[in-house]
Amino acid sequence: MSEPVTMRGFEPFAFTHHAKTRTVYKRGQGPGVVVMHEVPGITPEVARFATRVADAGFTVYAPHMFGTPGKPETLGYVLSSMIRCCISREFKVLAANESSPITDWLRALCRHAHAECGGLGVGAIGMCMTGNFALALMVDESVMAPVLSQPSLPSPYTRAQREGLHLSPSDLEIVKRRAAAGCTVLALRFTADPLCHAERFERLRRELGDGVETIEIDSSPGNPHGLPATAHSVVTRELVDREGHPTRVALDRVLAFFKERLRGG
Repeated sequence: MSEPVTMRGFEPFAFTHHAKTRTVYKRGQGPGVVVMHEVPGITPEVARFATRVADAGFTVYAPHMFGTPGKPETLGYVLSSMIRCCISREFKVLAANESSPITDWLRALCRHAHAECGGLGVGAIGMCMTGNFALALMVDESVMAPVLSQPSLPSPYTRAQREGLHLSPSDLEIVKRRAAAGCTVLALRFTADPLCHAERFERLRRELGDGVETIEIDSSPGNPHGLPATAHSVVTRELVDREGHPTRVALDRVLAFFKERLRGG
């Protein structure tokens, strides 16, 4: 079966760790960057972002975790993907102090990318349901440029969940130690995002101090850029690819962050 048009230019390969095999879409040359897609899957917008990263001089590794690669987003598609993740043993959507089991497989992929590409290390960006995964991957020394875009786990029903980092206490200590040693974290969100609340970013700043750089884009009522209160996906669905727009500024910062951390400036 041929690949969807939006996935052309990516080379699919099978990656196995602990008897679990998934398809990974690879593109580009240079230091490795693992792009973890959001709900509902590797949509055309996620593929465009991955292409943008590859074109900036990196080797992108985009693992297929759920959904259908290249399929456009619809409400029904989003809901079905969310349900599948909620009942999957690999995702713990309500856990504030525990990472999803799938992050072990993703850490192995990061080590594979570093072994293939060499260099200072690899970058990792998670979005929405996979947003906080970048913190869990940072536990592995191969990850040198972790980016959290609208990190949405755990689901924000209680205050503890709204500020939860989806990370075990022991892993948090490793993340704090690495951040203090210079492995900075970059985190992005819209201010009125109903899935990624301010408490989570306050917690990040409280735990990591100068080791985290946060970008919070105004999506409050009457904001100067006309962003809706439902704005969620900073570098994909809500991206306005126009110089000076805050989402484009955020995208440019992500690419610059990868260059700084993975190319040594």
